Amino acid sequence: MENKGNDNSNRWLVLFVVIIGTFMSVLDSSIVNIAVPTLMSVFGVDLDKIKWVLTAYTLALGVVIPFTGYLMERYDFKQIYMVALGTFSVGSFLCGLAWSNNTMIIFRIIQALGGGMIMPVGMAVVFSLFPPNERGKALGIWGVAAMVAPAIGPTLGGYLLQTTSWRLLFYINVPIGIAGVILAGTIMKKGPKKPKISFDYLGFISISISLVSLLYVLGEGTIDWSNIETQMLITIGCLGMVFFVINELTHDNPLLELRIFKELNFSISQGLSIITTLAMMGGMYVLPLFLQNVRGFTAMETGMIMFPSAIASGIMMPISGALFDKFGAKALTITGLIIVAIASYNFTFLSMGMSKETITMLNLIRGVGMGLCMMPVNTAGMNCIPPHLTAKASALSNTIRQVTSSLSVTIMTSLIQSRNSFNYAKLANEITPFNQVAVNYMKTLTGVYMNAGYSAANAKVAAVTAIAGGLARQAYIDAQTYAIAVTSLAIVFGIVLVLFLREKKQLPKVKSVDSMQEEMHMADMLE
Repeated sequence: MENKGNDNSNRWLVLFVVIIGTFMSVLDSSIVNIAVPTLMSVFGVDLDKIKWVLTAYTLALGVVIPFTGYLMERYDFKQIYMVALGTFSVGSFLCGLAWSNNTMIIFRIIQALGGGMIMPVGMAVVFSLFPPNERGKALGIWGVAAMVAPAIGPTLGGYLLQTTSWRLLFYINVPIGIAGVILAGTIMKKGPKKPKISFDYLGFISISISLVSLLYVLGEGTIDWSNIETQMLITIGCLGMVFFVINELTHDNPLLELRIFKELNFSISQGLSIITTLAMMGGMYVLPLFLQNVRGFTAMETGMIMFPSAIASGIMMPISGALFDKFGAKALTITGLIIVAIASYNFTFLSMGMSKETITMLNLIRGVGMGLCMMPVNTAGMNCIPPHLTAKASALSNTIRQVTSSLSVTIMTSLIQSRNSFNYAKLANEITPFNQVAVNYMKTLTGVYMNAGYSAANAKVAAVTAIAGGLARQAYIDAQTYAIAVTSLAIVFGIVLVLFLREKKQLPKVKSVDSMQEEMHMADMLE
């Protein structure tokens, strides 16, 4: 065993290697979205077919993430991480070579099989290597990749599409991935051989069927309850989930250890994770819709407006990690959520007249709040987990996060669409012959068109069309602010939930054989 200084040095080097893979896998989830119109043109397909490039990736993640917990108990972290990063890199290279929509879908599945394992393995490595008094700082630095990558994705993707080929969106992962695999092979130390354990086949089959069915429906954005296919998939997904829960609670070595939810801090942390993910979507999903569809900004301009928020989150993550080690989770999480709530509330006043600078500043403030609250939530939940359950807790946490991300998009889309219809009907009902303001505006607008050379009849039609367009735009803006308001209320609920967190770290009183093996593994990784 090396001295303490070298142990610490190697510990942080391993963290750097893990950050490389995490950043790449998270970045790829968002960078491809902006290339959808280009891929439609290149492959000559419509939106209904190209969406499978995104959907297949999401479904593959849903299958592989729960499976990762078993792999981490059966094999060494180093082996799994190198295989995961290597598979992701190979999948990225193949995606860059894709010559049709079908081949792209197949290659995206390969890419997701590797990418889905990287994040839970990375989290498990952090908690295995670092003692409780350093985990906040370590997880904060690791979290920079998870927070910044989704926001950088659209900006980087837009730049690459404007200046180079769409294939570079995928090829860019290859040299970084190869470097990551080499570094992992050099820096990370192989742990002791782990004993063979039984595999939960029923759990794997049931959760795979359930998540694929549910994620497919959620990936549509809006749920068409009248569609027989949707009804069948939701039924299969729910029944599969019920069977999975029953099986996991009765299995000796379950695929996902649901009994972990007995730990209060872990349960609360997952609830807060769901809320913060929903809040994050309020900015990352709704705001770009407003900027591009309403204000008419390009994807590149939208990315530049969103970019400062990503930088703010990236700066705050390691700061919140260092503060967590001193002050605990409650103070930081409540402060961060309050900041997010205030910024989100101000976004409910979005309008055509709100300046780009104001939007950028409000979003930057949101980024500060998100960077401040997300890491303490995860760390507080994982710190109460015994070492021998870290792998399963990491897999469970990332599975919940993946489902929540898809669910959040569906919730936001449904809120916007349903409220948009309601708002338009309400505004249209106010345009009547008895509304003197509306009548006067119609006359004024008609006169403007007549002065521009329109006939009286055509000028009236043009005026009606313009008013209808204005109503539709305003209804859409109001629907978007309504969706953001809902996330603000969710954040308030999250602030209340934080109060139930237990500050005192709960460590296992008696070490199990698995726990001692995990600690030996940690020591060997640092040799």
